[in-house]
Amino acid sequence: MRVVLDANALMMPFEYGINLDSELERLVGEADIYVPSCVIGEIEKLSKRRWEAKAALKLLKKYKICETNCMGDEGVVDCSERMRAIVVTNDEALQQKLRKKGIRIIYLTNYHLVIEND
Repeated sequence: MRVVLDANALMMPFEYGINLDSELERLVGEADIYVPSCVIGEIEKLSKRRWEAKAALKLLKKYKICETNCMGDEGVVDCSERMRAIVVTNDEALQQKLRKKGIRIIYLTNYHLVIEND
């Protein structure tokens, strides 16, 4: 199983006090976790004004990088399509794009991650 994290997924542990790794393991078992290269730039920009993003910069170093030439949501979609990965995001606009492409989504509700339509 492969999992792609977007920017808000990387900040979830600091905003909501969840353990991202243990929640993902509970849901999908052992997984390879990736961060699209475009998300790193987004987190770097956010880190100038949000402490959660600054903490997320340290967290993302433990995950693999998916290189993409696309920016923003399109980079997340690109990586998840190429790797046939499930995406962790609470971003509604991104979720709509993923649904249109038939890509599975994990999102946060009630301080737990859930897989959509599972």
